[in-house]
Amino acid sequence: MQTVNIATEIKKLVKLQEIDTQLYSLNREKEEKPKILERLQSEFEQKKQILKENEEKSKALLLKRKDKEGQLAVKEEDIKKLQAKLYTLKTNKEYSALLTEINGVKMDKSLLEEEILKMFDEQDGLRQELEKLQIVVKEEEGKFNEEKQKILSRVKEIEAQIADLESKRAVAEKEVDARILSQYNRIIKGKESLALVKVVNDSCQGCYMNVPPQVINEIKMNDKLIFCEMCARILYIPDEPTT
Repeated sequence: MQTVNIATEIKKLVKLQEIDTQLYSLNREKEEKPKILERLQSEFEQKKQILKENEEKSKALLLKRKDKEGQLAVKEEDIKKLQAKLYTLKTNKEYSALLTEINGVKMDKSLLEEEILKMFDEQDGLRQELEKLQIVVKEEEGKFNEEKQKILSRVKEIEAQIADLESKRAVAEKEVDARILSQYNRIIKGKESLALVKVVNDSCQGCYMNVPPQVINEIKMNDKLIFCEMCARILYIPDEPTT
């Protein structure tokens, strides 16, 4: 059986882990982009909905005002007809009763005029609000489209980077011993793309639990792969920097 140089294999795994760390980060970012775009789309649609609701409210108020103006025209016509009828009456009783009826119609007319004036004021306020909202929505649409293009452009960049890294990974993993690579790949699937971790200050940098002195000695011996007793990741001790 061919002897495997663990120290050499660890160095190969370090390179592979660097690639996998970048891949994991890029894939996470790629997954988040549609969510960000969806959130921006939702925020923009909410502003559009507010504008739409105000436009519908303005249209409804206009129709209501037109209806009131129609009622007012009817009242004005009724008053004219009743006033013309005054000259045909023969008794004071009939004349007095008709005057009372005319005054009642005039009061209705006055109330309608007040309502119409209030509607004009309300429409004016709505018009000003709509103008502001239209400006806001137009600006937000520009911002949304700009952010959308940035996101889509970034996704393309990410996809290109992922393709490049996957190509590099394919080359890098061929250099690793098959049995060691199998162990590495098995671990990495359930560990957020982190299968190989440093031991720094007697602590596993995967789970940050203490690594016993005996285990540290075993790592330094480079006889076999050593795994963290807590998180099951492969442990290694970085080479001391040369001075």
